[in-house]
Amino acid sequence: MKNYTTALIALLICAALPMAIAQRAVPEGAELADLIRLKMAMDSIEKSFTWQTGKIDLPDNLASIELPPNLRYLNAEQSKMVLTDFWGNPPGVNSMGMLFPTNMSPLSDSVWAFNINFDEMGFVEDKDADVIKYDELLKELQKEAKEGSKERVSQGYEAIEIVGWASPPYYDKSKKVLHWAKEIKFGTGETGNTLNYDMRFLGRKGVLSLNAISGVEQLNLIKENIPTITNAVAFKEGNRYADFDSGIDKVAAWTLGGLVAGKVLAKAGFFVVILKFIKPILIGIAAFGSMIWRFIRNRRNTENEQ
Repeated sequence: MKNYTTALIALLICAALPMAIAQRAVPEGAELADLIRLKMAMDSIEKSFTWQTGKIDLPDNLASIELPPNLRYLNAEQSKMVLTDFWGNPPGVNSMGMLFPTNMSPLSDSVWAFNINFDEMGFVEDKDADVIKYDELLKELQKEAKEGSKERVSQGYEAIEIVGWASPPYYDKSKKVLHWAKEIKFGTGETGNTLNYDMRFLGRKGVLSLNAISGVEQLNLIKENIPTITNAVAFKEGNRYADFDSGIDKVAAWTLGGLVAGKVLAKAGFFVVILKFIKPILIGIAAFGSMIWRFIRNRRNTENEQ
């Protein structure tokens, strides 16, 4: 009877946890009880997230986001935890919060999300919108990525390679929104390439960024949500692009081409700009689960002592 029960539990665990954990992400010596605790820990983490829906007001009366029913908001503190502890980005990632699909967990291997930031760089002029040579900008980005990658590797992180445009840059003149997508390879690309879909909303004093992070296979899904996101974001009165006052407001040193070419890269480096999405189920206990694994080990040692 005991063997039958154990086998049944094992089947349930394999159904609850993707085979990636069972086959390749579980540390040597892991026991069935550990897998059960892992599943419980993942459920506990999911329940700890505090979600907001409807209208979201960003800090400093900057802007608001009228969320559609298919999206929900996670605050800045918990978003940084997702980006660093769960998705494997280096510490120091900036975030004003993230937007997630309402039907997906941040721990899901098929999740995608928008990370929100604001750069108070000043008023970005868009006079170069029709003359930018994006193919040349791509070559500059790839060169900068190669150089910046050396720094990452020296600090113990994976190398970065910009494969190319996943979606070429496009500027919506009427809404003052610039967006483009890069396909990025981290390390050997064993877990699949990352998609960074960048949206830049131009305002009076700077640029509001919504950066979609996912696997490249979700590009079409992200693109389907771009019109919705474009219509959902609005600067508050006094912060809109049309509110610019040339007599008192600062003009940014960068134009649209500078945004695409990586103005922020030059300022802050790849650690806070190019964000990595690594399927949580593939890193399993090894990365985001290291914290869980320590918890499991400590708890089991305590139980053994008792």
